[in-house]
Amino acid sequence: MVPQEEPVCPIYGEPVADPNAHRLWIQEALNLQLAEPDVRTLGQRLYDALRGGIQQGRLPPGSALPSSRQLATELGIGRNTVLSAVDRLVAEGFLVSRPGAGVFIADWQRGPQTPLDVPSSTPVTLSRRGERLLDFTAPPSARHAAFAPGVPALDRFPRERWQRLLRRHQQRAPIDWFDYRNEGGVKALREALCDYLRLSRSVRCRPEQVLITQGAQQGFELIARLLADVGDDVWLEEPGYGGAQACFAAAGLSLQPVPVDDEGLNVASLPPETPSPKLIYVTPSHQYPSGATLSLARRTALLGLAQQHGAWIIEDDYDSEFRYTSAPIASLQGLMDNAPVIYVGTFSKVLYPGLRLGYLVLPPSLVTSFQRINARLHREGQYVTQAALADFIGEGHFARHVARMRQCYRTRQATLRRALAPAVARGLELSSGHAGMHLVAYLASHDLERELIRRGEQAGLRLSPLSDHYLQAPGRPGLVLGYAGAPEAEIERAGRWLGEHWLALTT
Repeated sequence: MVPQEEPVCPIYGEPVADPNAHRLWIQEALNLQLAEPDVRTLGQRLYDALRGGIQQGRLPPGSALPSSRQLATELGIGRNTVLSAVDRLVAEGFLVSRPGAGVFIADWQRGPQTPLDVPSSTPVTLSRRGERLLDFTAPPSARHAAFAPGVPALDRFPRERWQRLLRRHQQRAPIDWFDYRNEGGVKALREALCDYLRLSRSVRCRPEQVLITQGAQQGFELIARLLADVGDDVWLEEPGYGGAQACFAAAGLSLQPVPVDDEGLNVASLPPETPSPKLIYVTPSHQYPSGATLSLARRTALLGLAQQHGAWIIEDDYDSEFRYTSAPIASLQGLMDNAPVIYVGTFSKVLYPGLRLGYLVLPPSLVTSFQRINARLHREGQYVTQAALADFIGEGHFARHVARMRQCYRTRQATLRRALAPAVARGLELSSGHAGMHLVAYLASHDLERELIRRGEQAGLRLSPLSDHYLQAPGRPGLVLGYAGAPEAEIERAGRWLGEHWLALTT
């Protein structure tokens, strides 16, 4: 008997397994997948099934694929459907077509590639900068609920009116909005913002000084990149806003914490040998998270100090609209002509975070550089949204929404205070709450802070530790309690829960 030759791959000339062993799998597997209800087209399902069989090794390299006619007949589908899937797999390198011989399974794993379905053994490591940035982040929350800081009342936003404005400008969008632009944002929005800021915040500006950004975070990043070099010092409030801390850390700046007291940032408390700053970050109207307002004497001193050191002050005015005991405080930027101040604003707190729009008010000497580099690094865009927002402001909807939210947040804060009243009567200390969207509950120890957070997780409540807002450990223990983003009934329940557990742990 003449021995039969071992099957050889017609593409690579190497021995292969029985070239017919896979045919039964093809018919059974493909028929099963094609018979089940699915939103995918037949061609997509055939492609997915064949590719999966190849990657899993069910269709070994060198095996011949049945002809398109045979596959179409066996599967009960059109031949063009088969050809479309096969052509796609040939183009991607999973199949090889050999004229006159047919289509064969390619040895798609040849070379140094790791099989796609085998986890890589290479450890995943972040850069030193990346590891440091993790210190400024918190695990994602499943949803916004009571106590989530910085979340506005999304249920009160006038969505239907906003959608009408968006549709209006989508239909009227000029052709140049589809191109790259370098103007700092839609002119109408910059004009509307200037009018609003001059009246409500005493900001000194002209429309050409306004640069529209994709939120305050992008503004901080631009300032850090354009006005400081790696290793330069930035003075930051202690405790302070983690988003700004993260941006400056990512830029490689040296973070110098400056203590905050009842009058806000206290630069006089720094040792005389403290290096001069290149940047000074401050939330003067409503310090985050303590709620303090920077006193007039300290504002004046800070402006003089910035001029003395040749530093730029970054004034973050993130929620200045929401004051409950007085009119909004005038901006630091507006205290003097040619102030060394970059004013940063955002619509995330006033309207909704997903809007992703903020702005910088720049000194005239910085405007051209910031416009050009912003367009180079981030590109301008969202012109339809910007135009809709200009109308939202210009037609008075913005002012009315702010007024409604001010009353809403006053009510929600009062609800939280009532719920916590039994604990306050027994010694729980709360911040003043004269402005903003959160209260701070000061605690006696870090153990108490950790235990309340642990119990909150078990109860489905996300509690934000005050100590995380400090650059220098251990920081003062406490909880940052957002109240703006949840209905009164939910605030009531969460507040009572917190008060009861605080009492149980402290008495």
